[in-house]
Amino acid sequence: MQPLNFPAYDFRFKNSENKVQIFDVIRKKFVVLQPEEWVRQHVVHHLISDKKYPHSLINVEKQVKLNEMVKRYDVVVYNSDGSIEILVECKAPEIKITQTVFDQIARYNMQLKANYLIVTNGQDHYYCKMDLQEEKYTFLQHIPDFSR
Repeated sequence: MQPLNFPAYDFRFKNSENKVQIFDVIRKKFVVLQPEEWVRQHVVHHLISDKKYPHSLINVEKQVKLNEMVKRYDVVVYNSDGSIEILVECKAPEIKITQTVFDQIARYNMQLKANYLIVTNGQDHYYCKMDLQEEKYTFLQHIPDFSR
């Protein structure tokens, strides 16, 4: 896999059925290493190692129902009250981050109501603080570190 615009993290890999797998510390299992998964695992490790978010508040690849359609989000970080602090959309490194990608995460967030959004392809990262009343977002340099 290609290097990403993240610090180096200590990943666990294994080969199974001629496929490389990476260990997901949130799902507690090995998953097939695809380009988008490579980005997702970097995001998870960034949130845990660099931003100090606890494992217990992070969820990966779960379904959400939007207008009678079932979609999957990449990563969500919860607050201790169960509300959503951060919603993350990961794309493979070769996918450009476009307005369409932002529209996708904005649609998800209309239902989820996260305080922050992260959109990344592993090379380019966009961080947004949501204003849920005004239904708009402000771009940030980074998301805040975890605080109790």
